[in-house]
Amino acid sequence: MLLQTVRPNIVQSIRAYRVDELLEAAQGAGQHFLYANLTNAQSKQDVLEAIAEAFLFPAHFGKNLDALYDCMTDLVHKSGSQPGFVVVLEQLPDNARFDRESREQLLDVFRDAADFWGERKIPFRCFYSFQ
Repeated sequence: MLLQTVRPNIVQSIRAYRVDELLEAAQGAGQHFLYANLTNAQSKQDVLEAIAEAFLFPAHFGKNLDALYDCMTDLVHKSGSQPGFVVVLEQLPDNARFDRESREQLLDVFRDAADFWGERKIPFRCFYSFQ
């Protein structure tokens, strides 16, 4: 099984994995699969809006990194027990409007979410790629 080869609470480059394989692995493990294609995003705001739409965040989502963390952790945690998560952020922007620092800040939110779920013994794996 694909997920057995990946630490349970990690944020990493998608590298050799394919999105369809990750989807199948998540389904096979009974875990949530969250996918955002960010090909059209150019700025931090675009990225946050695309993630919110793809992950079906509530209308009151604040479109900032703190709100993203809250939606990935507390909001979901309060909805009941969770089986685990496989998150794919495909084609993160790589440009002046979403530079390396912005990408690292975004990925830090997902690292913090992985830690949050790890403390609760729930797997949270996030894979990403760049444009």
